[in-house]
Amino acid sequence: MAFPLVVEPEAEKDITSAYRWYEAKHSGLGREFIECVDDVFQRLCTTPEVHAVMYKSIRQALVRRFPYVVCYVFQDDCVSVIAVFHGHRDPKAWESRI
Repeated sequence: MAFPLVVEPEAEKDITSAYRWYEAKHSGLGREFIECVDDVFQRLCTTPEVHAVMYKSIRQALVRRFPYVVCYVFQDDCVSVIAVFHGHRDPKAWESRI
């Protein structure tokens, strides 16, 4: 069973910002980043509880090939992505989104 996925506007901005950064570094790299993030989203829709709760009700999934983390909540049979951030950033930057 696949659960619905909602990407919050702040997370969309995170993804767009990272895409632009990678694309500026090397043409096509931004597209590869998006593909890897999409892979995470697909996995979350089928196995959202595979990742442990890290902070309050927030779970985290790593993005393959890129140093990014997808922060999400799974409740009411829905996956809500609240942030997609660089793993070296201060977590307080996304904790306020809860």
